Amino acid sequence: MPQVELDLQIATNDTAHLPSEADFLLWVEKALANSDDEFEVTIRIVDVEESQALNHEYRGKDKPTNVLSFPFEAPPGLELALLGDLVICNQVVAMEAEEQKKEPLHHWAHMTIHGILHLCGYDHITDDEADEMESLETKLLASLSISDPYLIKE
Repeated sequence: MPQVELDLQIATNDTAHLPSEADFLLWVEKALANSDDEFEVTIRIVDVEESQALNHEYRGKDKPTNVLSFPFEAPPGLELALLGDLVICNQVVAMEAEEQKKEPLHHWAHMTIHGILHLCGYDHITDDEADEMESLETKLLASLSISDPYLIKE
């Protein structure tokens, strides 16, 4: 099991339905379960405005998004356990969970695991990459008794 140091930053005023720090830590550890390394991860929970500003600045998309991942790239010769930062938009995750008829906590787990996998180098730009990443997400979520997030509910 990996050793994870989690820096959880709550930058939203609407904290009523947020997962606990223990939830986030469990999900991060689950996503990194195949490693015995030490990791430092920052998860910042933000409102729509901050999500939109960051998404615009770093991805050129002028709208809020569910999760942004910022992998840490150490300069040559410097070894740090810092994996990177996740920025998760509280309102977007809540809206998506409702629209997709998902248990909110399950969607938070999915977005956290999805973001951690991005920090580990996974992506979904090509179909093959998407298949690999989605398969791993589904497997990790199933180990938490969370159903496949890619199944469409009618």
